Amino acid sequence: MDSTRIDAGALRGQVVYPHNPDYDVHRRIWNGSIDKHPALILRCAGVADVIAAVKFAQASGLPVAVRSGGHSFPGLSVADDALVIDLSMMKGVRVDPEKLTARVQAGVLLGELDRETQAFGLAVPSGIVTHTGVAGLTLGGGIGWIMRKHGLSIDNLLSIDLVTASGDFVRASADHNADLFWGVRGGGGNFGIVTEFEFRCVSLGSHVLAGPVFWPMERSPEVLRFYRDWVDGAPDELMTIVIHRKAPPLPFVPAELHGERVIMITCCWVGDLERGEQVIRPLKEFGPPVADVCVPKPFLQHQAMFDPSFTPGRWYYFKSCDVAELSDEIIDITAEHSLRISSPLTSFPIWQMGGAVGRVAEEESAFTSRTAGFTYNIGACTQTRTGFEEERAWVRDFWSALEPWHQGVYVNFLGNEGAERVREAYGSEKYNRLKALKQKYDPENFFRLNQNIAPD
Repeated sequence: MDSTRIDAGALRGQVVYPHNPDYDVHRRIWNGSIDKHPALILRCAGVADVIAAVKFAQASGLPVAVRSGGHSFPGLSVADDALVIDLSMMKGVRVDPEKLTARVQAGVLLGELDRETQAFGLAVPSGIVTHTGVAGLTLGGGIGWIMRKHGLSIDNLLSIDLVTASGDFVRASADHNADLFWGVRGGGGNFGIVTEFEFRCVSLGSHVLAGPVFWPMERSPEVLRFYRDWVDGAPDELMTIVIHRKAPPLPFVPAELHGERVIMITCCWVGDLERGEQVIRPLKEFGPPVADVCVPKPFLQHQAMFDPSFTPGRWYYFKSCDVAELSDEIIDITAEHSLRISSPLTSFPIWQMGGAVGRVAEEESAFTSRTAGFTYNIGACTQTRTGFEEERAWVRDFWSALEPWHQGVYVNFLGNEGAERVREAYGSEKYNRLKALKQKYDPENFFRLNQNIAPD
């Protein structure tokens, strides 16, 4: 009997083998540089399917990769000769506008969640690309446009449902399996497969003051020095992301800038729009900029703004680090290396941290970037293999130049960087606590195709 075959009648979802016509469709993930061939893919339709998939994997001995949105930078949601437990069919979202909660299944994407919550003028703090999976984003922490006002995704997480390595179903919250609840808030998929999340929703309304302001990249040193002083002590309602890139040919980018090297400071103000105009005005007047499209707009429109820059199927590579501040040395290194970008698709964000994120106690969750001033996610992108090696070398050189100032790293931005890098991401105290939790919930390291915390 073939140990890699499962009775299709045992699942409500779909079993996909290498010989099936849609195999290539379902094995592909967001990062086109990852080309893996799993033994089979189980596309789960519900919790019962997930339990059956885990038990089948245990019986067959196949390694397991878990896929939600498939956005894992290093491609950890698929593997050669493995069983992929694909949650992407699990699309349920239930918003309770009276209790201000949302129950979200593990296959839901950010844009799908936003659409449901915005129908009630609500939001769940999440990321910045709508085709990202809620599950992976949340389990690593969940940084995004409204975090400085409303916290991370995990700061608004009320409970989770999880299937363990033994196929058991458990729930976790602040007062039930609290140790597990602590671990899944930043510890990734190490402890089981989360099948459903319960979030607290925040009131947001439908519109924000948002969008980029542009300057020529050659002016990056002076723009970044102004920016550093301007955001120092900024209100929580303001979130910014700094982007260096060749301006893309998108509708919101003035045609005369297409292909030109620019620095963009993209704002998102989630409070009173009139006050937001006053706070952002100094940025709009500095320089002056060569273009300004920071305007009131629907939140859903702003959430999708970066989608074209992170199109599925392109080749991506990232290295990341947190820094405490934008010192003169860091600014000069950033400006120098940004001018070396070759690919018209490469862009890298510098995330403004702080606000509500930094006011949650460090010990409250496994997430470790509470004290970061800024998060660098140095990323390269090409359409195909052509030019990819050169852009990847650029990323590594840039990251290494910043190494004296590395403060930590957001685990969702880690690549395949080895066990020691994972340990560094959490620090020794949290890592040891996570390792003990792993020993309790997954002592055989069944869930190991991830940013792995080994139990031994």
